[in-house]
Amino acid sequence: MAVVTVVGGGPAGVAAALAAREAGAPVTLFERAEFPRHKVCGEFLSPEGAVALDRLGLWEELARTAAPIRRMTLHIGRREIVHRLGEPAYGISRFFLDAAVLEAAVARGVTLQRKRFSGSAERTVWAAGRRAVAPHSTPKDERLFGFKAHFDGVREDAVDLYVARDCYLGVSPVEGGVTNVCGLARLGALRRFDFDFDELIGTLPGAKERTAPLRRRWKWLTTGPVTPGALCGHSSEGVYPAGDALAFLDPFTGTGMSNALITGRLAGSAAARGTPVASYLADCGKVVVGVRRVARFLRILVNSGLADRLAWLAPGGLLYALTRPRLGR
Repeated sequence: MAVVTVVGGGPAGVAAALAAREAGAPVTLFERAEFPRHKVCGEFLSPEGAVALDRLGLWEELARTAAPIRRMTLHIGRREIVHRLGEPAYGISRFFLDAAVLEAAVARGVTLQRKRFSGSAERTVWAAGRRAVAPHSTPKDERLFGFKAHFDGVREDAVDLYVARDCYLGVSPVEGGVTNVCGLARLGALRRFDFDFDELIGTLPGAKERTAPLRRRWKWLTTGPVTPGALCGHSSEGVYPAGDALAFLDPFTGTGMSNALITGRLAGSAAARGTPVASYLADCGKVVVGVRRVARFLRILVNSGLADRLAWLAPGGLLYALTRPRLGR
């Protein structure tokens, strides 16, 4: 069987590598960054992500560390939508997750190359992350930048989501009694607050009260510009994009890590079997089609100012269900 080359050692790349190994293919994985490392990420794992990890034989060990999340509160303006999750989601930091899954991949026979991938390969899974470039048509002040930090203090078994036109914020637990605070803001808003993320958070109704008892562990991490967008519509034959390289989904859906694991697994299996890339992309479209549609609609409501007035019409359980990815095969 042909060698499968995987570019990127995050959740999508490792899921692809393990799936390809399961299919019987030798795998070489390229990752130039040193692990573990903190990344700007909501660190929220939906139940589908836990199932994807279980299918890869990784979840039993990780479940002992991950923080259960049993409730969701969505804050839109002054309104709150509360939902108790039917099955728990989990909080797990990228610092811990990336190191754990990469170690497991090496233990299962994946060849790790600590360097940049160059050249070409017959079958390649591209899981090197999103493009950090905003379209030229996007006004500069409208471009989105991510920020994140870990906090000590009172921990809840809930995820709090704060949504406004200029800023989105997620607050949820991760392992070790730590709370992750991660957001996305427009450049114009960041400039108004002189890039003081604490001050910006204080403008979101309820967010200041939620974060007041917490103590920030380190300086804010930032990334950007980021562009939530549609599924990658094409790829070179033999190259299978996965995770954020396939589709950078709107962060307020909370599907980033689950999408990476699910599409990574599909990519590794497709690459090992030589599945046409077009067929693979069609399968991935089924995984995230609902998430993309709902995210686009919600973003329109938020940008128009209608979300605050219409929020009471949407039950929390329905919103949560509509933003879940499908598991795929």
